[in-house]
Amino acid sequence: MKKLMLMLSVVALLSSCVSQKKYAALEEQYKTTQDLLNSATVKLNSCLEERAALQAKSKALEQSLADMRKTNQDLIQSSKELTMLTSKGATNLEKSLESLKEKDLKISRLQDALNKKDSVTLALVTSLKKEVGLNDQDIEINVEKGVVYISLSDKVLFKSGSYILSTRANEILGKVATVINSKPDFEALVEGHTDNVPYQSGVLLDNWDLSAKRATAVVRKLMELGANPAQLIAAGRSEFVPLVPNTTAENKSTNRRTKIYVLPKIDQFYDMIEKEMKLLEGK
Repeated sequence: MKKLMLMLSVVALLSSCVSQKKYAALEEQYKTTQDLLNSATVKLNSCLEERAALQAKSKALEQSLADMRKTNQDLIQSSKELTMLTSKGATNLEKSLESLKEKDLKISRLQDALNKKDSVTLALVTSLKKEVGLNDQDIEINVEKGVVYISLSDKVLFKSGSYILSTRANEILGKVATVINSKPDFEALVEGHTDNVPYQSGVLLDNWDLSAKRATAVVRKLMELGANPAQLIAAGRSEFVPLVPNTTAENKSTNRRTKIYVLPKIDQFYDMIEKEMKLLEGK
């Protein structure tokens, strides 16, 4: 209590010592200072907020830069991989093109060989038609699946149900033998065909026997007329490869025939193909 009274006494003393005018000036200065302090505080808070915003923006930019660097690195890697793939693809494409060229050349060689065979076939047909002639309806010269053949009715070569050659057969088969002799690289396959009437006569058992016997009879005659036996083949087909149904006498007559195929030797034909392939590989 004594202390309080003492302080009040000091204040009263000071108040009496400071003039009223000077006190007012100090109070005004204090107010101004306070206003400046408040303004500085507001600016400081604003600066702090701006700094925080700039720091956040800087962090975002740094993250964006890091992302861009990673993207750039990925693009560089992708570019390298793409370059490698492109280079590999170009190499593979080049190999594929070379392979295609090689295959095309092989096909071309094969086609040349087949064309050569076709040319020989055409020449053979022309030769047979010129030699044998086409004035008889019982003689047919044609091409079947790339193979030349002569089809002779049994009227031309045999009597009905017989495998004994007729006199006329000598003339016709003599011309065929001449053509065969002019083509040493070819073979002559003689096929005998019958109708479906069962054959039961003499030592022959059936149409198989008859067709084979007719084929061997023609082969023997060709040999007699000068054909090389090494070029001749005999085969019997019996009644099982008819040209028309065996329903009428006329159709049965059509089916009774001897067919002579004049064809290149298979091994020589393949030798020709192999030769073409070797020529291709040599290139």
